[in-house]
Amino acid sequence: MAKYILGIDQSTQGTKVLLFDENGRAVCRVDKSHRQLVDERGWVEHDPMEIWQNLLEITRELLAETKVSGRDIAAVGISNQRETAMAWNSETGEPVYNAIVWQCARGAAICQRLDMDGFGDLVRSHTGLPLSPYFSAAKLAWIVENVAEARALMEQGKLAVGTMDSWLVYKLTGGKSHKTDFSNASRTELFNINTLMWDEEICRAFGIKPAALPEVCESNALYGTTDFDGILEQPVPIHGVFGDSHAALYGQGCHMPGMIKATYGTGSSVMMNIGDKPIASQKGLVTSLAWSLDGKPEYVLEGNINYTGASITWLKDNVELIESAGETAALAKEANPADKTYFVPAFSGLGAPYWDSEATGMFTGITRVTGKAELVRAVVDSIAYQIADIAGLMEEESGKTLKALRVDGGPTKNQYLMQFQADILDRPVEVPDSEELSAMGAAYAAGISVGIFDNKKVFDGISRIKYMSGMSQEQRIQLKAGWRSSIDRALART
Repeated sequence: MAKYILGIDQSTQGTKVLLFDENGRAVCRVDKSHRQLVDERGWVEHDPMEIWQNLLEITRELLAETKVSGRDIAAVGISNQRETAMAWNSETGEPVYNAIVWQCARGAAICQRLDMDGFGDLVRSHTGLPLSPYFSAAKLAWIVENVAEARALMEQGKLAVGTMDSWLVYKLTGGKSHKTDFSNASRTELFNINTLMWDEEICRAFGIKPAALPEVCESNALYGTTDFDGILEQPVPIHGVFGDSHAALYGQGCHMPGMIKATYGTGSSVMMNIGDKPIASQKGLVTSLAWSLDGKPEYVLEGNINYTGASITWLKDNVELIESAGETAALAKEANPADKTYFVPAFSGLGAPYWDSEATGMFTGITRVTGKAELVRAVVDSIAYQIADIAGLMEEESGKTLKALRVDGGPTKNQYLMQFQADILDRPVEVPDSEELSAMGAAYAAGISVGIFDNKKVFDGISRIKYMSGMSQEQRIQLKAGWRSSIDRALART
């Protein structure tokens, strides 16, 4: 009997494949980064064919390293960077343009036009999302408006559009399946979270024909079978698809209303399970589908932050204050406690709860004695401040008291950041023993679907490190006031 589950995490910086054994443990991981195509306007793209070839390469490498046969793999689960959108020829499978990454705000003019036409309230009430270039709809509209081939193919009924999960499902199944799941669909700004269908009125406003969009399926549905373009000896089922943040919420075991997690990646998603009914946010959060499993849709409140881990990358690659991300914890601890430098990472605007695509980044509070350590600490601290802001709003809007924050992603290895997060939030921060919660969540859903995993056993087996708050309330109030002042200055400049 096949005993392994293959988990794919197609993220902003690269693609990972992980092999999970029958106990839910990751026994091998292989990953490969792809190019970040950024031009002088700040537009961000990925080459979808590069991502596809990378997936095949690392899958081949993983199987060679583990000596696992395709016959030993019971199912595949996929998690993916959300909102990143692309279009391709449904007959040839050839992209008509690069994938436009979630960070890219090129659709701002399209959103402004629709807002002027009075679509803002309709979009929010139907999709749970503010009218914003952050989401997929404006990116797809930009492709249709600016790429002649895309327009022509749409008129001919030969255009396929979607998020990166639907692209991988399409390629993995040899073009047989054009599908997505509820979580990814709910992040496009084209999906009605009340009727659980593509919203024809909103699609029409963005110039997207619903026929070009993928079929929306349960998150643990069967999406088709794949032999990874001939790499496996026999086809295996794709049995779980989630947006990466939703997969992490599931993998963290946040299955009850009021449970909350934060994923620290290039950007961050702070997400709270709110159960089987949506809550309309009044404070800049968004409402999405967590998932739909076995006919039971569940909702989340979410706050999206554009730059968290990417701010550390900026410190390393652009301003060269550090040589590796691992240096930041020691430098932050060395910083002068009396220094009041703050950093607002609005490299391409601010996400939740401000939704200001024109805001720009800034340091505030710098004095003559501010040095390298203080600047690095300000950048690291900005991650924790942003997440604490979102978590506080979720408590207010849901009416549920936050008991703990479950976290995942590479930056959770930074002990300084995790302790500061617990201090500024005044709640325990729980770090699981696995970093790969997105791939794990998708793999667990797939494994449970095919009977490899026991639902309770795999989640109970996750161990966690707890960081407890040790900061005085007076200090916390002062620090948060300084942060809020810096945000106000960044917003005032727009």
